[in-house]
Amino acid sequence: MRHLLDTRSLTREQAIALLDTADRMGEVGSREVKKLPALRGRTVVNLFFEDSTRTRISFETAEKRLSADVINFAAKGSSVSKGESLKDTAQTLEAINADAVVIRHPASGAPARLATSGWIQAPVVNAGDGTHAHPTQALLDAMTLRQRRAELTGTGTQGTDLAGMRIVIVGDILHSRVARSDVWLLSTLGAQVTLVAPPTLLPVGIDDWPVRVSYDLDEALAQDPDAVMLLRIQRERMHAAFFPSSEEYARLWGLSPERLAGLSARGAQTAILHPGPMNRGLEISADAADSPRSLVLRQVANGVSVRMAVLYHLLTGAPDPAGATGDPEADRA
Repeated sequence: MRHLLDTRSLTREQAIALLDTADRMGEVGSREVKKLPALRGRTVVNLFFEDSTRTRISFETAEKRLSADVINFAAKGSSVSKGESLKDTAQTLEAINADAVVIRHPASGAPARLATSGWIQAPVVNAGDGTHAHPTQALLDAMTLRQRRAELTGTGTQGTDLAGMRIVIVGDILHSRVARSDVWLLSTLGAQVTLVAPPTLLPVGIDDWPVRVSYDLDEALAQDPDAVMLLRIQRERMHAAFFPSSEEYARLWGLSPERLAGLSARGAQTAILHPGPMNRGLEISADAADSPRSLVLRQVANGVSVRMAVLYHLLTGAPDPAGATGDPEADRA
């Protein structure tokens, strides 16, 4: 694996290898000294052309836990604001001998352009591009779901996929790179994915996706899925009215206290996920966000582990897709 640009190109074996490594990376966070020497002497550049808090901090934490040297680049306040192109910026990174580039960009396809243009030789990690893909978010979602099932069944996670799990993804599918990445990865790992949204928030060509589509959240929840993921309404990408009002959206497609109570009344073990940031009171109620079912904070913690695993595989030449011991320190020795 040379770059990580999307999840559609990941094989089942590659995905499981990354998740297995992420499990071991997660153990680092519980140590007194939260460091591994795996990337000592390597330089990773975080190239963010789009505002971000969770993803940027998560990548930076992952890089520092692997002992990498970190350079944070933000478009605001840089030469990009003066008109510098992506090519010029990339060639600057090449000149300073960056070992890896993590890029977030508002234009779909920008990371792929950076990876395939020949402008730089370093591995490229897509930290979110337009409405196209957000592969590390999908990996951390898969990691969280794998942990959830292991806890319920009393089994381990190593080497396992998501076969048989039923996942409902609700909300603004049209503008969501998270939804696209989750659909392909979760399906590759054997999960059954159902998308729920108003017709106006479903993309063209969705009939070709490996999913079921529903317009009725109550009907989808009545099947007691293993997890429901709520997506925020991305108003910053909307240039038209996609639903009559926020109140109507919350009533029809939001995880309200009443819907949460319905899950509890049926004894369903449905977990709640959200990629963040959350719009409380719109796609998710405060009761749901703070309930024992919510795995949102675990998703955040797993984000660091997944990003450590991705950088480790890309920069150390870890066996691809399988064959590593699963112990980053042992593999480095």
